[in-house]
Amino acid sequence: MKIAVNKAEVTKLKPADESALGFGKILTDHMFMMEYEKGKGWFEPRVQPYQKLSMDPASMVLHYGQEIFEGLKAYHAANGDVLLFRPQENAKRFNRSAGRMCMPPVEEELFTEALRTLVDIERDWVPKSAGTSLYLRPTMIASEVGLNVHASNTYLFYIICSPSGALYPRGLAPIRIYVEDQYIRAVKGGTGFAKTGGNYASSLKAAEEAAAKGCEQVLWLDGVERKYVEEVGSMNMMFLLDGKLCTAALDGSILPGITRDSIITLAKDMGIPVEERNIAIAELMEAGKNGKLQEAFGAGTAAVVSPVGELTYKGESVTINQGKIGALTQKLYDTLVGIQYGAQADKHGWTVKV
Repeated sequence: MKIAVNKAEVTKLKPADESALGFGKILTDHMFMMEYEKGKGWFEPRVQPYQKLSMDPASMVLHYGQEIFEGLKAYHAANGDVLLFRPQENAKRFNRSAGRMCMPPVEEELFTEALRTLVDIERDWVPKSAGTSLYLRPTMIASEVGLNVHASNTYLFYIICSPSGALYPRGLAPIRIYVEDQYIRAVKGGTGFAKTGGNYASSLKAAEEAAAKGCEQVLWLDGVERKYVEEVGSMNMMFLLDGKLCTAALDGSILPGITRDSIITLAKDMGIPVEERNIAIAELMEAGKNGKLQEAFGAGTAAVVSPVGELTYKGESVTINQGKIGALTQKLYDTLVGIQYGAQADKHGWTVKV
């Protein structure tokens, strides 16, 4: 389908101080939008001026939670190019989420072309300072009006953009993580692998309690035995255990992160053994005490890599790598960011030029 373009007559003043961007606070001048109707499919793909949505109070997304989204970034390379990082993988994951939430898929080629078209129009919004990027949020919501419980027959797909700095103001300073053993975020057979808003809503209570304890993130345990670590609220978790990079296996209850997959690939390139397996919290705490837990970090689109300096579980804490960022964590971060910004060779073909 051809994407129509209607540019804004009046544009916003762009931020002069890119060091104060924050994350997701500023929205750009344009958005991508199209609609879906059962029996008709997707129609009228277009880039239009950014605007508020007009919704009926009985719109089904507001009552039954049919909503999914993605997150990826556009980067300003030193040579002036604007690059996307693995957008095809976001398209695939978006459609897996759609399938779980009983929503229609978006053709992968249309998904990526919509991103490229929108970012090309908004390329002046892509910040140039180190560590900054244009964050992209593709979203689908159920738009049918009615209170009967069933899958919606109409949907709205849109993409918005936000020039952003680091997710965490302290950058690569190691964070403290609270291991949650009371609340449950997801279980196998549920929606844990889908990128849907309900997963995040269910994590907020524990996040608030963790913050009150001085921790920046919550590490979730499995929902059955509450024994094995899964992921934190916005990132997959990685642990360097006795020379091996270990992460929870993809078993349906955690998000298959694109940054996670990229980190695994880069670690293997570096000759680091990688294990995707069940990791017991007891194993981690014991490894933290005897020194076998050498490094730990989160991996996700927003933060890229976030080193962990301390784990707290049942009132007991272990410090990791003396509370400092580890050498492997730093190397993986530098390599991945170097590829994303076009400063290092992209031998896997991950970047897409806008």
